[in-house]
Amino acid sequence: MKKKFLSCILAACISLALPFAFTGCKGNDNVIKINEVTHSVFYAPMYLADALGYFEDEGYKIELENGGGANNTMAAVLSGAADIGFCGPEAAIYTYIGGDEDAPKVFGQMTNRDGSFLVGRTNEPNFDWHSLDGKDVLAGRPGGVPMMTFQYVMKELGVKPNYITNIDFNFMTSSFQGGTADYCTMFEPVASDYEKAGSGYVVGSVGAMAGEIPYTCYIAKQSYIDANGAKIEALLRAVTKATKYIYENDTLTVAEKIVGYFPNTSVDSVKTSLDSYKGIDSWVTNMAMKESGFNRLQDIIESAGELSQRVKFSDLVLTETANKIYTEVYAK
Repeated sequence: MKKKFLSCILAACISLALPFAFTGCKGNDNVIKINEVTHSVFYAPMYLADALGYFEDEGYKIELENGGGANNTMAAVLSGAADIGFCGPEAAIYTYIGGDEDAPKVFGQMTNRDGSFLVGRTNEPNFDWHSLDGKDVLAGRPGGVPMMTFQYVMKELGVKPNYITNIDFNFMTSSFQGGTADYCTMFEPVASDYEKAGSGYVVGSVGAMAGEIPYTCYIAKQSYIDANGAKIEALLRAVTKATKYIYENDTLTVAEKIVGYFPNTSVDSVKTSLDSYKGIDSWVTNMAMKESGFNRLQDIIESAGELSQRVKFSDLVLTETANKIYTEVYAK
C-alpha cells in the first residue's frame, strides 16, 4: 500500500484541485488554508464555525479547497499548497510509514463514523445488506477510509459485492447516474438531492452499520504545527464551539446558517442531511482522538490488506491542545 499511496500523492501534487474558497486571501498571515477531502454537510461544524464568525473571533479566516480524495489532500499538505489537511487519518498513517521526514500529524478529529449513505436504483423500504452479495458497488478509492469501512462491514456480514474501483472519488455519483454499478455510496447533501431528483433511493447508512471510528481529522506537518500554535488552537476552538452549537440547537437553525456553503441546495435538503448525521451522532465534542479508536481504524485498514505495519498512537496523534480546548469550551 505504501508505494501505491505515495505514487497517488505524487500524481496529485502535479495536478491539485481548484479552490472551493469562500473566505480569505492567499499570502495573508491571518488565513488558514485547509484542503478538505470532499465538501459535505458531514463537515457542518467547520462551515458553521465560519458562518457564526468563530474564526473571525480568533483573528483568522479560512480558505477551503476541495481535494476530492485523501491522496489529493495529503499532496496539498506535503507540497505546501495547504496549511492543513482535513481527511481520513489513514492518509497520515501511510505517509508516516513511507518515512517522510516531516510527516503530518493528526491534531484534531471531527467525525467519529462513516458519513456516507448507500444509494440504490430502486426503492427498497425493507433493504437487507445481504442483498449486496454479487452486486456492483461504487464505494470509494482502494486504501481510502470510505472503501475500507464499507469492506469491513461487508466482511463482518459475510457479503461479497463486486467493487468498482476505477472511478475517481469526485466522479462516482455522475458515473452512477450514467449507469455504472447497482449501488453507490454518497455523502450528504448529495444523497438526499439525488433521491429528491428521482435518480435513486437512499437505502442505508454505512456509518450506522460500521460503528465508531476516527473518520475525518485535521492534519498538518509537524513543522507547521510547531510554528503556528495559535492557528491550531484557533481552528480547534472554533470547530469545538460550532459542534457544541449544533448539539444545543435544532437542525433548521443550523441549516439556515450553512445553506450558503452549498450552492443550488435548499435549506430543507441541508436540514434533512443534518438530521441524518445528528441522528447517528456523527461529530465528537472532544476533538482529541482516542487511542482505542485509532487502533480500531488500523484494524479496519489491516483487514482490507492495506497496512504494511502498525503505527504507534503517540507517534502520529497529538491530543494536548484539543483536550485543553474541550475543557475550556465546555467549562463555560
